[in-house]
Amino acid sequence: CSHSEPGPMAQKKAAGASRAARRRRWWNLRQRWRMLGVFEINPEHEFYQLTSMIKEGMHASLQTPVELPVAFPTKKIAFHVFFLILAFQGFVMQTFAAPVFAKLRGSLNLTEEEYMKSLCSEGCYLQFVSNSKSKADFFVTNDKRFFLKTQSRREVRFLLSNLQAYMDHLEKYPHSLLKYFIVMQSVFYPDERINIRYDIKGCEVGRWTNPDKGGKQTIKVLKDNNFEGQCIELGQEKSWFANQVKVDAAFLRELNVLDYSLLLARQPLHQDELEGKHSLTTCPARDTSTDLELQEFHEHHRRLLPNFQNAVHVIDGPHCRYFVGIIDIFTVYGIKKRLENLWKTLHYPGRAFSTVSPTKYSQRFCQWIQEHAQ
Repeated sequence: CSHSEPGPMAQKKAAGASRAARRRRWWNLRQRWRMLGVFEINPEHEFYQLTSMIKEGMHASLQTPVELPVAFPTKKIAFHVFFLILAFQGFVMQTFAAPVFAKLRGSLNLTEEEYMKSLCSEGCYLQFVSNSKSKADFFVTNDKRFFLKTQSRREVRFLLSNLQAYMDHLEKYPHSLLKYFIVMQSVFYPDERINIRYDIKGCEVGRWTNPDKGGKQTIKVLKDNNFEGQCIELGQEKSWFANQVKVDAAFLRELNVLDYSLLLARQPLHQDELEGKHSLTTCPARDTSTDLELQEFHEHHRRLLPNFQNAVHVIDGPHCRYFVGIIDIFTVYGIKKRLENLWKTLHYPGRAFSTVSPTKYSQRFCQWIQEHAQ
């Protein structure tokens, strides 16, 4: 018999093939992980026609120059009546207060080119699937940067009627945690390393999610009772976080709103991230070389943002990176919710449930943050 050893060239080819195979396996694994909880809305999907119309309408509306007039009789009228209607084959796209939202995107250092590239790309939208009880439909852009959420007419009217107040709030507190757009920048973007997600309301009735229920293709969003025994380790950022939540909750209380949530996720920090956590280049008005600028920096409750995408909703603690944002801020404490409060008071005596007055909800929400942040 005979035996021959492969030559150096053959060995290099074999090693190269092995590396290529490992890269393919790793790429396939990343792709499968990337699609966890989302399904591509391809031509066979029930929402394909709807999302195609959304993309076509958004592309046209973003390319249509619209300037906000210099002056109005009242600010509220400006936000109510200023809308754009574009007609297409088979549907009409109506855009409300486009210049206002464009200004808001600009304040987040998001260019219109980036926005259009994400919302109007050739890649299909994704349908977001989670254990949320919401009746709304959720879509995600192909790059997972933006969420699109269906809203009721009542919610749209509420948004528009309070848009001026919201813009004033953001101008005063540019690093607010509030999420208000129907097209929302995802709090959890980018999400490649996030290992756990929570939806926190600061109460205990109905606030438990079975982590094992729902199947592997559903993104599990856990709740208050799942968080028992844990804390949000923010170190020196705790004071800023607790105060910003307090400011945002006070704003929502003034709007007579309740039932909002803190979206919370975390991921471990890598060594290089631990060594260089913050960059002055990513925070508006960070040149605090004069006393006046420093005073303005603190008056507007700004902080040094991490050198990271979606930095407004990212807080780095000593060991973990936290993604945070306040969402679901359309529920007004009207007659329906007051009756629900009465019913729950009778059925859950002495227990903490979500349907309470905005004042009590705000206080309890802030108390939960204060007790769980370290």
